[in-house]
Amino acid sequence: MAAGVLAACAVGGQAMGDEGGVPFWLSGQYASFAAVTQKPGFYLASFVWYENGTANQSKTFQRAGLATAGLDTSTPVIFLSPTFVPDLKILSGRPAFSIAFGGGYGSTTADVVGSTGTTVLNQTDTVWGITDLFPLISLSWASGVHNGMGYVTGAIPVGSYQTNRLSNVGIGHAGIDLGGGYTYLDQKSGLEVSGLTGFTFNFENPSTNYRNGVDWHLDWAVSQFLSKNFHVGVVGYLYVQVSADSGSGDRVGSFKSDVAAAGGEAGYFFNVAGQQWYATLRGYAEFWAVHRVQGFSIFSALNIPLVSRK
Repeated sequence: MAAGVLAACAVGGQAMGDEGGVPFWLSGQYASFAAVTQKPGFYLASFVWYENGTANQSKTFQRAGLATAGLDTSTPVIFLSPTFVPDLKILSGRPAFSIAFGGGYGSTTADVVGSTGTTVLNQTDTVWGITDLFPLISLSWASGVHNGMGYVTGAIPVGSYQTNRLSNVGIGHAGIDLGGGYTYLDQKSGLEVSGLTGFTFNFENPSTNYRNGVDWHLDWAVSQFLSKNFHVGVVGYLYVQVSADSGSGDRVGSFKSDVAAAGGEAGYFFNVAGQQWYATLRGYAEFWAVHRVQGFSIFSALNIPLVSRK
């Protein structure tokens, strides 16, 4: 069984915010091996995410600075995350530094209520653009089958964003997320259990004077190795907004959004030029969606060690 698993396959951040009914944190980005300590070296993680979600006419959101209802969204995005793991210890833990960026496409259809009260039915907006920058610093520890990790990440809002669009790839505001994770990895039995949780603190969107509330999130996974290099399992996530949105630009009322999801995953370790690569595929079906769209998401990740210690 492969022990040199790289948590760099996870990429921080998300393409939208609670202002549009979707949180800053990309739920499901962490799964198996979330807290496993990485070997010193340089890595490149590529991460493809696709989400499709809908919300009926009874749910109201704010996008493009206007009230919208009956959302139907589709968002494929690809991220790259160069990662550096230095050969040193801090507080007996192994540090790691990365920054994620990428690009993608967004499509949104909704009924839009204008400032004059006029409703435009089935208005569609599409956009191609780049994401914001998402730096991440982590510190991880390992002791036998037990692995722990703490992290801080955030959003630098430099991506494609316009206040008058229904669809955006940039988030439009800054944010900070702090949390930690745990992984149980038994090399003998092949059992792996992971969980990662954290809180997101959002800054006000300066273009709309809208501020997302504080979010709590949990990503989890349970998997079993069926061979030395191949594992399968179940995955899920839980997202709860613990404080309501606010700001003078909030035109839909102070609300909180929640969602849960469950699905499956498969992962495979393989060698290329003497280095261990890791590929994974995960799928999630959402339920219990409150004040946000509900649908499904697919994640595909490939972690490439550029230079690492064997």
